[in-house]
Amino acid sequence: MKQTLADTIPLMQSADYQDRFRAEYEQLTIRAKKLEFMIGRYERNELDFTPKTPLPLLRAQFSSMATYLDVLDYRAEIEGINLNAS
Repeated sequence: MKQTLADTIPLMQSADYQDRFRAEYEQLTIRAKKLEFMIGRYERNELDFTPKTPLPLLRAQFSSMATYLDVLDYRAEIEGINLNAS
């Protein structure tokens, strides 16, 4: 799994749809983890800024992202795409 969004650029630029699929999955994973971390800090009043977005909306966004990841995971299984390949 890639560590940063920039790490996924080569996969996004690949001519192989499986590479682009993996990049999409990895990018969403990175973004979801960052949002989940921010939500935790928000809940503990540990942010160094005051978000304009209400916490329930951020939770809804994270839930949607988690559902999307599940869909991609299932699609990868159906299509035989190894999400751990680089």
